[in-house]
Amino acid sequence: MTSTFTPPGLARFNDLEERAASAVLHEACASSAWVRRLTAARPYATADELYAESDAATAELTAADLDEAMAGHPPIGRPRPGDPASAREQRGMAGASDRLKAEMLELNLAYQEKFGHVFLICATGRTGEQMRDAVKERIGNTPEREREIVRTELGKINRIRLARLVEEDA
Repeated sequence: MTSTFTPPGLARFNDLEERAASAVLHEACASSAWVRRLTAARPYATADELYAESDAATAELTAADLDEAMAGHPPIGRPRPGDPASAREQRGMAGASDRLKAEMLELNLAYQEKFGHVFLICATGRTGEQMRDAVKERIGNTPEREREIVRTELGKINRIRLARLVEEDA
């Protein structure tokens, strides 16, 4: 006999009214299409079901949906003031030298000028130097290639944020 354990954070999420569930998901990802899909698929028996739905929803985001999602992310090196998730995810830049911060600002601007959107990377666990190196490497991509990398990075970020939701204590 197999039993499935629903983590307390996931159980609370499943029990939220639709509007509240949507608000919680919107904090994880700014794409309305992604939020609608994950809200509509509740309840989730396991965290893996939630992650799988997130992955599927992310894979199906249109270009406009991706733009909406990226608009919810601050540039690397400039976390949103008062946003603990943003600060936690970009911790690798917190202790960076002024020179590295200035270089990241310059690279962020060049990237945004080329691609028309913020440089998106799953910054969790990365150092400032690793993020700098990634933007330097990725700025040479075609827009089509970069869009697919952005989709992959967004999926990683969404999973990390959903895991935090699932594991959250009361």
